[in-house]
Amino acid sequence: MTILTKTFSSIPINYDMIYAYASIKDNVSKFKPDIDNLLSEVINKLTYKVCYTSLPIVKKGETLDLGFYKSTSKNLNERINSCSEVIIFASTIGIEIDKLIKKYNHLSPLKALLLQAIGTERIECLCNAFCSFMESEYSLLSKSLKPRFSPGYGDLPLTMQKEIFNLLNCPKFLGLTLNDSMLMSPSKSVTAIIGVYGK
Repeated sequence: MTILTKTFSSIPINYDMIYAYASIKDNVSKFKPDIDNLLSEVINKLTYKVCYTSLPIVKKGETLDLGFYKSTSKNLNERINSCSEVIIFASTIGIEIDKLIKKYNHLSPLKALLLQAIGTERIECLCNAFCSFMESEYSLLSKSLKPRFSPGYGDLPLTMQKEIFNLLNCPKFLGLTLNDSMLMSPSKSVTAIIGVYGK
């Protein structure tokens, strides 16, 4: 099994997502100057990194054997039903935004909240960019991808993150760590599974 890495140099900003995560969709004009200033402060400090691998699926009754993890999650089973393999990935935008959030927690709780929204938008857009990249790669093989599914969604236990971290060696490839409460550092990080189906 090979662990691959992908780094994106930049990812377009989705303002609508930031407004939604900050719950300010009805009052955008009031907050956009602060958002723009915060973006200018943080954007060049972010990194867009992903590590990933692919594994075959073996189904035994109600159990999905992914090689590194055996799952009885009905939600995951439904999501990757009919798939022959899965892509397992971890992604992060780095620690710098966490440092700024901590700084603004003391200086301006509002700006800290807006930075949280920016960070969530950035990591979601990174995941979307990675999924689009993988869709392009697999389309060359006449294969398609299911929507990504993360530990903690539905009945898939958050503790699965331990197995993903062990599989992908996230500390080595991303500088990403996991504590006993299953919280990742840097905080704006995601682990997920993508089902692959087709020829």
